[in-house]
Amino acid sequence: MESTSTDIQAQIASVQAEIAAACQRENRSPDAVTLVAVSKTFPAERVALAIEAGIRHLGENRVEEAVEKMPQIAALNPTPVAWHMIGHVQSRKARYVTRGFARLHSLDSLHLAERLSRLLIDQGST
Repeated sequence: MESTSTDIQAQIASVQAEIAAACQRENRSPDAVTLVAVSKTFPAERVALAIEAGIRHLGENRVEEAVEKMPQIAALNPTPVAWHMIGHVQSRKARYVTRGFARLHSLDSLHLAERLSRLLIDQGST
């Protein structure tokens, strides 16, 4: 079934309402929560619709899929988004993470941390 912009907007609104309710129960501000929409397996066209509907943080669990999808999505909707790597990262693919992702949620080894640190220093980033 093809999702429309209206369907995606309704899904996002539903998740945001759940976040707001959870925050209210915990006496926490919903502004302190970042909604990260996972683009895993979804085509670039559908992800672009989510951006159009207000999503500004996207998560991906496969480096290869993200590297392929990022420029496609940017061509469809140039609105800036923050990409989050949420899956395992192999050392040999670390350079893609330091260039295209704002956040890494899956650091699982000292070796990878050192590799990422070296790459970021070489790129003049932190």
